[in-house]
Amino acid sequence: MRTMTALLAVFLIACGEPAEAPPAATAPSASAEPSSLVEVPEDQVLASVGGVPVTIAEFKSAASRKIPADGQTLSEAERAEVIDDLIAEKVLYLEAKRLGIDRDPKVQKAMVNTLLRRTIYSKVRNSDFTEEELRAYFDAHGDEFVVPEKRQIKRVFVRGDGERTMAEAIALAEEARSAILADPSEFKEIAGKFSEDPYRRRGGDVGFVSAEGKPGVPKAVVDKAFTLEQGSVSEVFEADGGANVIYIASIRDRIQRTFEQMRGGVLRKVKNDRLREMLESYVGQVKDGYPVERQEDRVMGVELETVGPAGPKLRLPNRPGDAAVDPTHGGH
Repeated sequence: MRTMTALLAVFLIACGEPAEAPPAATAPSASAEPSSLVEVPEDQVLASVGGVPVTIAEFKSAASRKIPADGQTLSEAERAEVIDDLIAEKVLYLEAKRLGIDRDPKVQKAMVNTLLRRTIYSKVRNSDFTEEELRAYFDAHGDEFVVPEKRQIKRVFVRGDGERTMAEAIALAEEARSAILADPSEFKEIAGKFSEDPYRRRGGDVGFVSAEGKPGVPKAVVDKAFTLEQGSVSEVFEADGGANVIYIASIRDRIQRTFEQMRGGVLRKVKNDRLREMLESYVGQVKDGYPVERQEDRVMGVELETVGPAGPKLRLPNRPGDAAVDPTHGGH
């Protein structure tokens, strides 16, 4: 009972939501026997469940987390509890596999991350990259480490389609523009009264935007913003199916970073490039061992909604402790 209670606690911590009740358990078939990723020497096996070994390394790791009753060393009974827990975990692993839980997309992603930690991530270290290599990358990709000029855009947008004509929308936008010119500090209230885009809830503040643009902001609006000076208000112009007026609240100048400021960012970029190359090579090697069938007509027939710019063709799964890297911000 103590073993099952301990495993249940681990299970509840690991799972953020309840799962559907599994079908009634039956004896595993011969096909349920798993193949081990790493061959385990016989003298390292303490127990075996359906061909899945419980190793000395696993036992030591689990035992290190158990506090001895006498405060010194685990008794025979406590050692038995540890091995019982590990055996129970293997039993549950085999049962989960028999029920097809390994086909759950979240489980598959966790398996992929574990695989890549063993086969790729562990083979690349920060010390593999020389100072000369990092400087060469920085010199060849200097534009990647520039903070571009950005402008804080505040926008009033009045729809000119549907029940309202474009002429009516322009008239309302002109009214809003007059109010902004009279007192720019009242922009939030003016946007709340006139604007009809999602940024109305933020008082019309689109935020700081570079010349390349921002998802959800029409390019015509961004282009107009980069023709204006700080503190200026645009004329009313048509874009995105309505009438627009924008106010440039602030401008952040372009900043060129030095190698010393950006060394940490350069290292992450170079390391990620190497990992991506290794990942592409590894996938190419193992892919030949598995049959792949693509239903091209179905792929092309799936209706999609565009939510942002396209990502890389092959994305590195997240590594433990990794965060999204902005190459324009340094760090060591």
